Amino acid sequence: MTKDLLGRHHAVLPDWLALYYEEPLEITHGEGRHVWDADGNRYLDFFGGILTTMTAHALPEVTKAISEQAGRILHSSTLYLNRPMVELAERIAELSGIPDARVFFTTSGTEANDTALLLATTYRRSNTILAMRNSYHGRSFSAVGITGNRGWSPTSLSPLQTLYVHGGVRTRGPFADLDDDAFIAACVADLKDVLGHTRPPAALIAEPVQGVGGFTSGPDGLYAAFREVLAERGILWIADEVQTGWGRTGDHFWGWQAHARSGPPDILTFAKGIGNGMSIGGVVARAEVMNCLDANSISTFGGTQITMAAGLANLGYLLEHDLQGNARRVGGLLRERLRSVAAQVPHVREVRGRGLMLGIELTRPGTDEADPAAASAVLEAARDGGLLIGKGGGHDTSALRVAPPLTLTVAEAEEGAAILESALRSL
Repeated sequence: MTKDLLGRHHAVLPDWLALYYEEPLEITHGEGRHVWDADGNRYLDFFGGILTTMTAHALPEVTKAISEQAGRILHSSTLYLNRPMVELAERIAELSGIPDARVFFTTSGTEANDTALLLATTYRRSNTILAMRNSYHGRSFSAVGITGNRGWSPTSLSPLQTLYVHGGVRTRGPFADLDDDAFIAACVADLKDVLGHTRPPAALIAEPVQGVGGFTSGPDGLYAAFREVLAERGILWIADEVQTGWGRTGDHFWGWQAHARSGPPDILTFAKGIGNGMSIGGVVARAEVMNCLDANSISTFGGTQITMAAGLANLGYLLEHDLQGNARRVGGLLRERLRSVAAQVPHVREVRGRGLMLGIELTRPGTDEADPAAASAVLEAARDGGLLIGKGGGHDTSALRVAPPLTLTVAEAEEGAAILESALRSL
C-alpha cells in the first residue's frame, strides 16, 4: 500500500517536494509523543511535523476545542468580528514583549515573514533587507529572496535587495576561533561595514536559533549588539520566531529574549507550534509599524475560527503546565546525554542547542568536512529503531535536528537518546 501511494505521489506532486527516507512512510495517527505508520509501526516522534506538533499528538484539550468550534462555525474571514481571533491576539500581544503591540494572523510562517517584509519595507520606504548567512525564512518569492541557505533557495531573482551579515553560526566561518565577546565585536564591525556600502536598509531579519540551518546560533547578546547599531539608523529588527517561539528553547519564551539587553524586536513572526498542527502563523509589531499600510487588506484564512480555537487551547495548556520549564529540564538532560554519546562517536563534531531544540552536527571522522551521507544513514537507522528525527544544515554542514513535543518525559528522552546512540554508533 505504501509503495502504491508513493507512486501516486510522484505522479501528481512536484519532483522538488522532499520526502524523508529511502522508503518513505505514511503517518496515519498519533498520541502523545508517538505516531504510527500505515504498516502499524510505532515511533517516538522527535521532530513533531517539523516542530509543529508542539505539545502532543491528539492533545485532548486541543481536539476538544477544535471539535466544539467545528460544531458552531469553521470560518467567516476577517471581514467580520471574530471573538477567538481577538482573544488569541490579546494573549499573544501581551506575551510578545512588544509595547503597544498589534497582531495579524496568517496561515503559515512563510506568509508571516512575507507580511513582516511588506510592513518593514513600506514603513522604511526601502527594499533593502539585511539577513543572516545560513538562514531560512520560507518558500514564497520574497522569503526565498532573503534566505541565506543555498539548499533552500531555488532562484536568485527577488523583489528585494538582500545583504547577508555574519553571526548566525558560532562554530564555523571566519570568526569561529574568537571568544564570544570578540565574535560579537567582529560581527558588529561586519554589520557596520555592510551599512557603509549600501543605501539605508528597511530591516534585519534573523532567527534567534536557525532552524533549517541545523539549529545553529550566535552567542547570547549578539542581536542586542546588532540592535544598538540598527536603532541608531532607524533600521527595524524582525525576529523570526517560527521555530524558536512558545518556550521551545527552555531558557526563554521567545528566542529574542536571549538578546534582550537592547529591548524587544520591532516585529516578531510566529507559526508552527502555536496551532499544534493547525495552520496558524502571524506577525506582532508596534502599532506604528503595523498600521503603516495605506490600502485595504484582509485575510481569508488567517485567523479563522477553528484555528484560533485550537491556538487558544494549545497556548493555555502550554502555560498552565509550564512546558517551557519542561523543555528546559528535560531538554537539558537530553542534551547532556547526547553529548556523552557524541564524545565516543568520531562522526559527531558538535551537539548544540537549548531546550528541546537540539542539533547534532556530523562530519567525516578526523576532518571538519560535512558528511550528509552520514546524516541520512543515522536518520534511517533511527527510524529502524523506532525514532523519527530531522536533518538540516547549510554551507558545508550536515546536522541532525532533534525537536520533540514539549511534553516529553524523562523516560521518553532516555529512550530516544538510546535509539540515537545506537544509530550514531552504527556509523
